[in-house]
Amino acid sequence: MTSLQLTPSAAKRIRFLAEKQAQPDLHLRLAVDSGGCSGFQYKFKLEQTAPNADDVVIEEGGAKLVIDQASLPFIDGSVVDFISDLSGESFQVKNPMADSSCGCGTSFTVKM
Repeated sequence: MTSLQLTPSAAKRIRFLAEKQAQPDLHLRLAVDSGGCSGFQYKFKLEQTAPNADDVVIEEGGAKLVIDQASLPFIDGSVVDFISDLSGESFQVKNPMADSSCGCGTSFTVKM
């Protein structure tokens, strides 16, 4: 069991994108890849294909967040939010496993 959360704001944005693209099964996939300024980076992708059998699926307000098993240890306990401010709009991860992050907001190091 995971303790990942999808905020109502992020769920609303996923639903908006699904409606805009007329793809009711559209969901957001979050993965962690090596690289970036700090060692790891978040990758977001909108997908319509069904999640894999071993993916973790978090549902909130009719929207789905999908995470693969390899990424889960790096983001367990995180909150995925959608932020709209003067800098722009983006999905963001508030990750308790992150020791530090880069100014880009998508790159981080993991607490050891």
